[in-house]
Amino acid sequence: MLGKIDQFADEARERLASIHVDREKAYTTSREVVQSSSTTIKAVHRGEFEAAREQVQKTRELRDQMMAAVEASPEIGYSGFVGDASREYAEAALVLALIAEGELPGAKEIGVDYADWLNGLGDTVGELRRHVLDLIRADRVDEAEKFLHMMDEIFQMLMSFDYPQAVTKGLRTRSDQARGAVERTRGDLTNALRQSRLEARMRQLQEALEAGE
Repeated sequence: MLGKIDQFADEARERLASIHVDREKAYTTSREVVQSSSTTIKAVHRGEFEAAREQVQKTRELRDQMMAAVEASPEIGYSGFVGDASREYAEAALVLALIAEGELPGAKEIGVDYADWLNGLGDTVGELRRHVLDLIRADRVDEAEKFLHMMDEIFQMLMSFDYPQAVTKGLRTRSDQARGAVERTRGDLTNALRQSRLEARMRQLQEALEAGE
């Protein structure tokens, strides 16, 4: 009954060895994708858009390498580190596009599936909040208000996807996080606008007093 057990074991061993090699390639590259994505976002926040564009292209190439290993051994699966790296790349590409270009690219344009695109977009809300706070500190309140509207529009869109977490890869969690980011940013911007208007009135009063002297 077990006459072919050694043959079958050798076949299994060969396949598992191949999967192991591909998994190690995918895992190593996934870490590089995450690091490169982080570098892209940092460059965007520093206003180094050309460097960010070059970096996001490198990130896409790294992700392509990771996905090639996954396609060679589908047994690796798409969850875990593969999904995390894909989402990080999507976030980096979208943050760059929204802040530097002012235009939202689709999933096909940046080369990810729709769930990764949605989750990456959800994560951009936190980065847009950071950008808003930077603009507030730079006294560019009107420009900051534009990005708050962008954050709110993204959040409202994400909330319209009422599908199981397994289908959306955890989108509901990111939608909830986006809600909190929008609410906090609205409060920060409201305070900044009040302060800006108060300072403008004080300047007007000072100018009026000086004119009457």
